[in-house]
Formats: sequence, structure tokens, C-alpha cells
Amino acid sequence: MAEETNPLDELLQDELKDLYSAENQIIKALPRMAKGASSPELRRAFERHLEETRRQVDRLHQIGEMLEMKLTGKKCKGMEGLIEEGKEVMQELDDEDAIDAGLIGAAQKVEHYEIAAYGTARTHAEMLGYTRIARLLQQTLNEEGATDKKLTALAESVVNYEAANA
Repeated sequence: MAEETNPLDELLQDELKDLYSAENQIIKALPRMAKGASSPELRRAFERHLEETRRQVDRLHQIGEMLEMKLTGKKCKGMEGLIEEGKEVMQELDDEDAIDAGLIGAAQKVEHYEIAAYGTARTHAEMLGYTRIARLLQQTLNEEGATDKKLTALAESVVNYEAANA
């Protein structure tokens, strides 16, 4: 008789697949966002976050190995929609400063999605007794929160000001 899987374990695995898909979509989108940014500070922020996102994918691979699961096979529709909104900002606005402000908003929507998703997965890992996995997820959660704060500071100190005074 096959061993029955805990429903919360199944949910965690589904969440991890969703996060893996989301992070890989972000890896494809960040170079376009960096290229679309006119602010050098914003461009550098996107480039730094691309490197961080690659490390986060490596962390997810580590978690997948720990759980002996494949992370592929799911498309994160939420992230797909958020990235599409970011593309629209670049296509629909003409003013460079407004585009930069819109890109920050789009990037923060992505960060907030990730913060919610990683927080949920971390909590589920904790509930299942996966202490090491929960710590790895918390590490990424901390990075996502820090990125969100950096984007806010960039928006408030430079980008939104320039857009408002264009």
C-alpha cells in the first residue's frame, strides 16, 4: 500500500513549484526592465536583483533536492500577469521618468507577491517540521523584503520626484 502524503506537504510542493516558475519568469523579465529604465540607479537595482534572483533559484533547487521533488511542471499565472503589467508600463508611457516610476511600481508588485508566497511556504515548511527548508525560505523572504525597501527608497528619493517634476 502506497504511503499517503500529507495534504499540507502536497500544498508546500505546489507552492515551491509556483515559486520556481515565478523566479524563472523574473529572471527573463529583469533584463528587459533594466534596459527600459532610464535612471542609472534603477537600472543597477534591477541588475543586482537579477543576480540575487539567480541565487534564490539555486536555493529552491536545494530545497527540491531535500524534498526529492521536481520543481518544474507548473506555470505561475500570478507572476505572468504581474510581468505583463510591467511590460504595459514600458509600452504605454512616453515619458522616461514616468516609465521609471511605473517600473518601480511593477517591481514592487512582484516583490509583494513573492513576499506573500515565500512567507506562506515558510510557514507551511515550519508546520511540517522542515526546519532547514523554512530557514532557506526565510533567507529569500528577507532578501525580497530588503529589495522592496530599496525600491521604495529609490522611488521616494529620486524617481517619483523626477516624474512629478518632468
